[in-house]
Parts: sequence; C-alpha cells; structure tokens
Amino acid sequence: MNEFPLYSADEFRRRALHQSGGPVELAWRDHGDHLLNPETISQVADLKLKDAAVLVPVVDSGDDAKVIFTLRTSTLRKHSGQIAFPGGAIDPEDASPEMAAVREAGEEIGLADIFIEPVARLPHYLAATGFRITPILAVVKPGFHLALNPTEVEDAFEVPLSFLMDPDHHVTDTMLWQGTERHFYRMPYGQRMIWGITAGIVRTLYERLYT
Repeated sequence: MNEFPLYSADEFRRRALHQSGGPVELAWRDHGDHLLNPETISQVADLKLKDAAVLVPVVDSGDDAKVIFTLRTSTLRKHSGQIAFPGGAIDPEDASPEMAAVREAGEEIGLADIFIEPVARLPHYLAATGFRITPILAVVKPGFHLALNPTEVEDAFEVPLSFLMDPDHHVTDTMLWQGTERHFYRMPYGQRMIWGITAGIVRTLYERLYT
C-alpha cells in the first residue's frame, strides 16, 4: 500500500527515484513517441546533437500535484507558439543538466531556485531538430511567484498530474514532416494543446513512473 496519495508530489518523488524500465542513460529509444516512429530512431541517433535540458516542474499542491508548462511566444525562431517545459541549451558554464534546467526556469519564468528540488532524470529525448534533451524531474515547493520573460514566454499555466498521467488523455495523431509521415502524441487540456517534444516527454514520464 502506498504511503502517499498517488498523484502527490511525495509519491512523484518516490517513483522518480525508483523508475521502471532500463537505465536512464540507455533507455531513450524505449519510451515516448520514439516507439511510434521506430524507423526514425537510427536517423536521429546518427545526428550530431546539441545538449539541452528541460525542467519538469511538479508543484507540491496537496493530493493532486500540478505541472507547470509555458506557452512560447509567437516571435521565437524555434517552436514558436508551442507549449513547452522551461529549458534550453546546456551552456559551457552549466555544471550539469540539472543546473541548466534550473537556470533556464529562472530566466524564462522567474522560478527561483530555492523552490526547486531536482529529483531525477528521465531518459534523453532525441529530437529531429538536432537536440539531445535531458528532462529533469523536480518538485517545486509552494509559495513561489513567477515573472515571465516576455521575449520567450507568453504564458505559464498548470495542469494536474493526475490528468497528464491518465493514458486516456494521450491521443495519437499523424502529420507529414519533411515528406515523411510522423506519428506523435497530443494531450488536449481545455483550450491548450500539448504535443510534439513536450507530449513525448510527458508520455515517457507516464511509462517510467505510472504504468
């Protein structure tokens, strides 16, 4: 019997530290939307990739924790207008992916590092855009205030962890990308549409922690 409510931040922390599946460093191809597009795995793996990190910020808000997402501004060169986790490229001065993700969260949404407890990593997400993304799972203590960077972030909002970890909300869809049919996850939430890399990471979170 679980000591904590299933979708609480405490239970999230416990599961993050005891993930199912293969070792984090090797399991990227076993999860998320990579499974929907097995023919692309070798293509992505052969790319010369840049390292990036994103923060998956799970707010300790009682029995049903909330996850913070951002809406990127429409003026950005890449992924404009899309829903994302705070994050970006790992800079040379970043000692670890965790430090990069926390730094980016501060720069993008003003989330102070004193409220962030990095807990664990998910397997890399290898993106066709040329990035090897390390998702950093973190618990966010209550009492924080956000200050959005208007050049990068149009909005920030929270989604219940229970909603995201319900596979009934993981819709598969298809689109043409560079002349090739690609399959992907999307997760409609009210007027929001979580899809692409972000939805792939959410799906991996579900597969590693809540299946």
